[in-house]
Amino acid sequence: NDNAEALPESIPSAPGTLPHFMEEPDDSYIIKSNPIVLRCKAKPAMQIFFKCNGEWVHQNEHVSQESLDEATGLKVREVFINVTRQQVEDFHGPEDYWCQCVAWSHLGTSKSRKASVRIAYLRKNFEQDPQGKEVPIEGMIVLHCRPPEGVPAAEVEWLKNEEPIDSHLDENIDTRADHNLIIRQARLSDSGNYTCMAANIVAKRRSLSATVVVYVNGGWSSWTEWSNCNARCGRGWQKRSRTCTNPAPLNGGAFCEGMSVQKITCTSLCPVDGSWEAWGEWSVCSPTCEHRRVRQCAAPAPRNGGRGCPGLAQQAENCTEGLCVQDKKPLHEIKSQNLEPAGDIALYSGLGAAVLAVAVLVVGVALYRRSQSEYGVDVIDSSALPGGFQAFNFKAVRQGNSLLLNPSMQPDLTVSRTYSGPICLQDPMDKELMTESSLFNPLSDIKVKVQSSFMVSLGVTDRVDYHGKAHSGTFPHGSHRAFGTIQARNKAMYIQNLSSISTASELKTTALFGHLGGRLVVPNTGVSLLIPHGAIPEESSWEIYLAITQKESSLQPEGSDVLLGPEVTCGPSEVSVSTPFALTIPHCADANPEHWNIHLKRRTQQGKWEEVMSVEEETTSCYCLLDPYACHILLNSFGTYALIGEPISDCAVRQLKVAVFGCLSCNSLDYNLRVYCMDNTPCAFQEVVSDERLQGGQLLEEPKLLHFKGNTCSLQISVLDIPPFLWRIKPFTACQEVPFSRVWRGSARPLLCAFSLERYSPSTTQLACKVCVRQLKGHEQVLHVQTSILESERETITFFAHDDSNFPAQVGPKAFKIPFSIRQRICATFDTPSAKGKDWQMLAQKNSINRNLSYFATQSSPSAVILDLWEARHQHDGDLDSLACALEEIGRTHCKVSDVTETELEEPDFNYSRQNGL
Repeated sequence: NDNAEALPESIPSAPGTLPHFMEEPDDSYIIKSNPIVLRCKAKPAMQIFFKCNGEWVHQNEHVSQESLDEATGLKVREVFINVTRQQVEDFHGPEDYWCQCVAWSHLGTSKSRKASVRIAYLRKNFEQDPQGKEVPIEGMIVLHCRPPEGVPAAEVEWLKNEEPIDSHLDENIDTRADHNLIIRQARLSDSGNYTCMAANIVAKRRSLSATVVVYVNGGWSSWTEWSNCNARCGRGWQKRSRTCTNPAPLNGGAFCEGMSVQKITCTSLCPVDGSWEAWGEWSVCSPTCEHRRVRQCAAPAPRNGGRGCPGLAQQAENCTEGLCVQDKKPLHEIKSQNLEPAGDIALYSGLGAAVLAVAVLVVGVALYRRSQSEYGVDVIDSSALPGGFQAFNFKAVRQGNSLLLNPSMQPDLTVSRTYSGPICLQDPMDKELMTESSLFNPLSDIKVKVQSSFMVSLGVTDRVDYHGKAHSGTFPHGSHRAFGTIQARNKAMYIQNLSSISTASELKTTALFGHLGGRLVVPNTGVSLLIPHGAIPEESSWEIYLAITQKESSLQPEGSDVLLGPEVTCGPSEVSVSTPFALTIPHCADANPEHWNIHLKRRTQQGKWEEVMSVEEETTSCYCLLDPYACHILLNSFGTYALIGEPISDCAVRQLKVAVFGCLSCNSLDYNLRVYCMDNTPCAFQEVVSDERLQGGQLLEEPKLLHFKGNTCSLQISVLDIPPFLWRIKPFTACQEVPFSRVWRGSARPLLCAFSLERYSPSTTQLACKVCVRQLKGHEQVLHVQTSILESERETITFFAHDDSNFPAQVGPKAFKIPFSIRQRICATFDTPSAKGKDWQMLAQKNSINRNLSYFATQSSPSAVILDLWEARHQHDGDLDSLACALEEIGRTHCKVSDVTETELEEPDFNYSRQNGL
């Protein structure tokens, strides 16, 4: 440089004090073409010079001022330079234009901080203008605004009808979420014109106005009482009315559907006035010298409020033409009067005798029937009835009844239970053998009524609550099913080795969690809970539990609604988390939003159920992501949750898993087939496997999926192609039909239909047949059964599946698929604003999260919550390759932190990430 010889580096060192900066240059923005002034002040300072972009600024461009600090006597020097727009535009470097000042004293030099200089601007057009909306009252309003690109970044302010909106004064309004305006519950007063204002030091910009209309749909008032029939006599009509005022439609809301007036026909009975019949004959003259005659008011009798007959109904006259006197007066002077009828003793005596005779007859018939009944059951010949489910009655049985299915059963059954499905048995001659079968072991409290010469239908008034413990063996859920290759009887089958199932109750899992977070899993049920890192405050820990309700759910769906999965409880409820946790609940719906409306419900402390949200609803309180076989829910509070499905068309499909089990009965010639239809959830199948293990059942074929539609058509289950000369099944028992309501809205217990097959010879050890399960006018599945009925000949075939029973609880980093250091970098990258908005939105899009993004916008780190959701969805596969591909597509796989050099990054983390696809 030309001034190199004048720089103070040639000044010899001398004892003194290093310069101390009293004022350092600040970051500045050049507005339009106005140059900015950078200043620097230091003491003690012999010289101060500016260096910009690594080069010294010419000394002629410096303006210096020198003064003396009166307190210390040290020399104070202040220097100014101007930076023009042209200088900044001409600079082309990897960093922004920067300057710093260097001060000299006798002891040495000191450098100030670097001050960046940028050209300020604000583009004219908004990247996204808010759009007008019409929303129902109490609905959510989300207005999106992305301000124009600018330096410095523009601040956003919202106006309603040209007045600023202050979210601090109204808790219902939130303007912090990525410049968006969120009104949680719309009110009528929220209608208006909304404008997004963007401003920085250069200019202000206004978006297009968005008109928000909050409307109210009309609702009917209650019906009035029916009016009186308008016809006093004969046919007429009566009406009632209601008004569309509860509430009245406002702001274009829909008017009430239906009629405001209802009319029905009515018939008023015409009143009939009474009229006298002719007088009767006079009676014989009495000892009192009088005779009587009567008449009846029956020509006609008064009806329907008509007037009675006027006058007297009885007359009395002297029958001796006044010759006879009474009380010293002639009898004819005594006025005629009505006489009260005397009691007819003979009539009442006859009625009493008749009643007594009827009572004696009833008692006699009852004693006769009792003497003729030996067993206390009603035998009805209904051989003409079709097979399937037969009606039955309950009747108490007497001790010593040889027809009881269990002879040891006590006579006074005060507790009645319900088995999960009807069981069809053989002829009455085989009933005694069938009672010894293990098929009826759990049914010791059943009351029986024989209905047919071919069939015995069992029924109970309440369901069986098995107290056997839950087991872990089950088929995996979801679309990622990894099974081992199984070779048995030369065919591939998915068979559960029931002997490997644990007998311990595993429908509740607990673990101690702290700040590092972790994962809870109810083994082999598809239910899991993910506690993110940092959700629980530091230096605190909680024993958190996750459980599935095993008893009958207290949630009773209304109308055609159905319970789509297990009732899940996580707690304790007093735990407070700083970031949402992820709860995964399996479901059995074919989740098509055109056919289902799925709701999340929560049980209150009072035991009532309240709706949390609809899956398709936009809300900032929680988030639901519906996968084909499970629902992943982001929540902030622990409690009891369940999924309810509301079918909105006949094409709504409930997925059922069909499985067939078999075992020998105590009668060596009989073999029992039990066909189950259960919800396609891992926990439902686990329950069936647990019950079958108690009865010695063996899974005979790979379970298959049946798409059961909500078209009100029933379900048929039949056994086909039985070898005719080896096996037989009784007539009318090969096919059973289950009503639609029993399948669609039945109890939580799986549907069971049982069939009993009989061998002709004990030498027959192989069974081959088909089990057909079909919905009328719907889907059909056929299960091919081929098995050996002898335990010694049957191979024990192990079923391989995802088994998470070994790791019901994982605490700390090992519970997560993404290493914590890489997770931090992803969050730092995608939470950082860019010219095109928050990059976490692209991260969400690449992970198939396209709905209700306002929920993530309200979180302190949207990317962290998105990654928590990814962890919940990929707990079994840990597909890091797909996540890496998503990051690569976005094009921002590394975080740009200007103050961190490449050598400061931890190389082992990068090696680990590359090995796992990140």
